[in-house]
Amino acid sequence: MRRILWFRRDLRIEDNPLLSLEGEVLPIFIFDTHILTKLPSHDRRVALIFTLVMRLKKALQSRGLDLKLFWGTPEAIFSHLILLGFDEVAASGDYDAYARKRDTEISRMIEFHYLQDTYIFAPDAIHKEDATPYRVFTPFYKKAKTLYTPDHAKSFSPAEQKLIQTDYEGITLYDKDRMRKLACRLESLGFTPSSVELPDPQSLLEALPAILKEYETRRDFPALGATSHLSVALRLGMLSIRELLRFLARQEAAGLPTQAFFRQLIFRDFYAYVLYHFPHVEKENYKYPFNGIEDKEAYEKFCSAQTGVPIVDAGITQLLQTGRMHNRLRMICASFLTKDLLLPWQWGEAFFARHLLDFDTASNVLSWQWSAGTGIDPQPYFRIFNPYAQSKKFDPDGRYITRWLPQLKELTP
Repeated sequence: MRRILWFRRDLRIEDNPLLSLEGEVLPIFIFDTHILTKLPSHDRRVALIFTLVMRLKKALQSRGLDLKLFWGTPEAIFSHLILLGFDEVAASGDYDAYARKRDTEISRMIEFHYLQDTYIFAPDAIHKEDATPYRVFTPFYKKAKTLYTPDHAKSFSPAEQKLIQTDYEGITLYDKDRMRKLACRLESLGFTPSSVELPDPQSLLEALPAILKEYETRRDFPALGATSHLSVALRLGMLSIRELLRFLARQEAAGLPTQAFFRQLIFRDFYAYVLYHFPHVEKENYKYPFNGIEDKEAYEKFCSAQTGVPIVDAGITQLLQTGRMHNRLRMICASFLTKDLLLPWQWGEAFFARHLLDFDTASNVLSWQWSAGTGIDPQPYFRIFNPYAQSKKFDPDGRYITRWLPQLKELTP
């Protein structure tokens, strides 16, 4: 069996199902021009991914493998690769509209072996008694708990693989008109290096037991640092979801509460599941025809942290400076944009998509639709997060606000 191993959202060698497939293999990573040419040259996410891809390449080399890098469209690259005589391409499932269209096109060229890796459940594994998909999280969660078994957390062991001999140096630029080799540098792709703090999944796991003890009561307070900070590692596959599940099982066996945290992982699955079954929600309201008022001046103030509402401006400042934002702040900012400024949720979703290091289409889109009251969950359109009430409740002493807006430290209550 001659197989292409297509790394995408699984930038690791530990517990990776791609490396459990025997035979002759060509590991590849594609810097997809369909996506990257639309991004600014200073996009810190690209810098992060490039660094992780280089780490993956070195890790594969330590196992006698390697990673061939491409710059171009997947369609053009595979139109070249299939001429070299491969039996199939293997890759983990990816479920947003672009990813599904891309994979469908590739599957018409070569046999496509989908692997379940990114989420706990496959998107078609959970359904109601009448075989239709769930639209509400709570019954989905209850069904997921009944279906969950230790097999969902099983580890994949590396298989005997023989590296196909080819040129693994540099980055191969390939499209229908030309093929040439680029230096293996971020600048070769038209992007500038950016200092991005790389998450260390193992260190974050080591810190997780202390967080789990009070996770349910403390996680909504952004100044406390009481969340796992694993979202970037999970989004890019630096950490296997199964390794995290096995870790949680050990903590539960040791007497720590894990259900509140596990529920959030199922929520992550649910949003991917919804996008898979209702792909139109990526761009369109699931319910209600109101699409917001297009006020570009208000939008620019929101995006530049100049709304004058401290908790909102603090959240946006954190996002702009770090590429991260606490989940409670995401909800507060999204509610403010859609319910106070009455701007289209799609504008806010696009803004978050440009800046979040852990950007995931499903989680971002469905969270924004939830805040706007237009989504699949029964969140009423008239429910509004009062930013001042939220500040009082979740940042009562202003620690979070003044961390990101230090100019407010001198103000008296």
